[in-house]
Amino acid sequence: MPRGMQRGDTAVEIEIQNVVASGRIADSLDLQALSAAMDDDGVTYKPKRFPGLVYRMREPKVAVLLFSTCKVVCTGGKSVEQTREAVRRVVKTVATAGAKVRDKVDVEIQNIVASADLNIDFDMRLIAMTLLPEGVEYEPEQFPGLVYRLDEPKVVLLLFGSGKMVCTGAKKPSDVEQAVEKITQELKAAGLLR
Repeated sequence: MPRGMQRGDTAVEIEIQNVVASGRIADSLDLQALSAAMDDDGVTYKPKRFPGLVYRMREPKVAVLLFSTCKVVCTGGKSVEQTREAVRRVVKTVATAGAKVRDKVDVEIQNIVASADLNIDFDMRLIAMTLLPEGVEYEPEQFPGLVYRLDEPKVVLLLFGSGKMVCTGAKKPSDVEQAVEKITQELKAAGLLR
């Protein structure tokens, strides 16, 4: 779901690409029995290849990993709400399949990956020299983007010469908005962005 913020007279569209969340849904899970009971073509359990049961949901289109430790990891959500809803649906499905699930499942957001486009081409070497050197990595021979680590919010921005950026490590959508605002302000202050 695109989110927007203003950059001067131009709106910067921020789009969440992936939300990863985890939680503990039960006190014990028999993945072999669950796999058989869930009888769904979206369910895969091959313990010799991967230690968890993989449940690929069609709507919302996410992958949920269930482990014998009773931990669940959901990935692929396009919003925090969608991810939480997917976990609720999995808990319901697991309960319907016969497992005793917890009454309350705390879902913790582990990572939000989002993208944005500043709609301007950048001179990456100039940006690398202008931004705070302790938070910047730019080695174009290794990776075409500039890696900018922020302490507040604690995220990593990948900035590309095309003006596109990727934010990773956010725990909530406002972290992404704050990071994009911060880099935008720093680039404006350096005269690299209008």
